[in-house]
Amino acid sequence: MTARAGSPVMTLQRLQRFSAAWTDGDLDALMSFMTEDCVYYASVGPEPGSTYRGRDEVRRGFAAILAYDRGRERHDGTAFIVGDVGVAEWSFYDAGPDGSGRLIRGCDIFEFAGDKIRKKDAFRKVFDDV
Repeated sequence: MTARAGSPVMTLQRLQRFSAAWTDGDLDALMSFMTEDCVYYASVGPEPGSTYRGRDEVRRGFAAILAYDRGRERHDGTAFIVGDVGVAEWSFYDAGPDGSGRLIRGCDIFEFAGDKIRKKDAFRKVFDDV
């Protein structure tokens, strides 16, 4: 799917605003980026990873993963957009009470419809004892 001339398109700056809303845990801002028919494939849960379809379910899924990752310091990585697809890398460091920790690295693969996100498919790797 390619945007028609003059129609809005996703930009890196707009994708960075989505990422900032994610870091802030701002559900209303996050949902303002999503299409009506959005889908979120979470990086945790059964399947592996839970699937949420439609705005109400996606909002619930975003809230669940934000709660799951609460307290971890999030860092953005490389992001790029090619046509209606984008990729954004991210990481967390999860410090344990005993001083040990683990690095969590991941990426999101996006599908865009104009300047909105139709699909967010998240993947993560967990490295113990970093």
